[in-house]
Amino acid sequence: TWRETMYDVAARLDPDSYYALAFATYKEMALAGITAVGEFHYVHHNRNGTRYQDPNEMGVVLVQAARDAGLRIALLDTCYLSSGSGKRPEGVQLRFSDGDADTWAERVWGLAATIDDGDNEVVVASAIHSVRAVPREFLAPVANALPDRPLHIHLSEQVAENEECGRHYGCTPTELLAEEGVLGDRLTAVHATHLTNSDIALLGKSSAYVAFCPTTERDLADGIGPSRALSSAGARLTLGSDSQAVIDMHEEMRAVELDSRLASQQRGHWRADELLTAATQTGHESLGFADAGCIAPGQWADLVTIDTSTPRTAGTGRSEETIVFAATAADITSVVASGRTLERDHDAVGRSLDAAIASLTN
Repeated sequence: TWRETMYDVAARLDPDSYYALAFATYKEMALAGITAVGEFHYVHHNRNGTRYQDPNEMGVVLVQAARDAGLRIALLDTCYLSSGSGKRPEGVQLRFSDGDADTWAERVWGLAATIDDGDNEVVVASAIHSVRAVPREFLAPVANALPDRPLHIHLSEQVAENEECGRHYGCTPTELLAEEGVLGDRLTAVHATHLTNSDIALLGKSSAYVAFCPTTERDLADGIGPSRALSSAGARLTLGSDSQAVIDMHEEMRAVELDSRLASQQRGHWRADELLTAATQTGHESLGFADAGCIAPGQWADLVTIDTSTPRTAGTGRSEETIVFAATAADITSVVASGRTLERDHDAVGRSLDAAIASLTN
């Protein structure tokens, strides 16, 4: 039902409703203390799959929504060419596909030239939706289209993805990326849930980022990824908010540790300061903002204030442990992003979301 609902919404989006939904979401993220968004963008085209007059109109409205909400944005323009096992996209998936990697790359180069030339608050980067959605022969061309920018991919999110890759290519998704030269230190593997020991070693050896999204992974019953093993192998943990239900980086941080406890029946996998670094400095690096995520000369002025006297935080101290294991997004009282104090209008988020939903239903 989740997938059916998602496809139903994706089929009805237009630039105006896309902007409205993105703006409401980004405003909610700002209230939750998030100062930069990495947007996995793959609704590129018109409802029938044809291009808009401006082929990047849908990407442009996402950038504008982030700017209007006060966030920096890494627009991860996503290549999506297949519905699986080489089958052509169908239905709403036609909105995602450019047909082939060269056509996708030409559009993305145009987007990069238009949007982020001289704008250090916007990064246009690339993403491979998954090894299911991008056939083997196109993996390297997509990865090399923007060679000096971040590259993201959904990787081994579900067992079914691994099984399909095994049947089609005779290897795991991670092994396929290694064989095609896609693994590297600018790659972020999103989810990275169902990995073999060989997969973990390959991701670690390449110093790849791994973006865990625990609230989504448990919401969709996808599983618990090997976060500590990946880190021990050399991969760099980051955290995402890939959920339609929860936007709360405190919840994402503590879930990495607490889910690991459930999976292993042991405590003490991650320290609070490590999880806080994953949610801030390392996360920004993976999006192309290497000058963000910590308080130091030359860094972006991103400052989040947390109330330590709420029912959740009172008596817990003023430490990383309070931030990670006690606080929630509701305890944030002010957010400064890129040196600008963001408006704390909770009602505006609700109004924006109501307007966005109304625009879809109309």
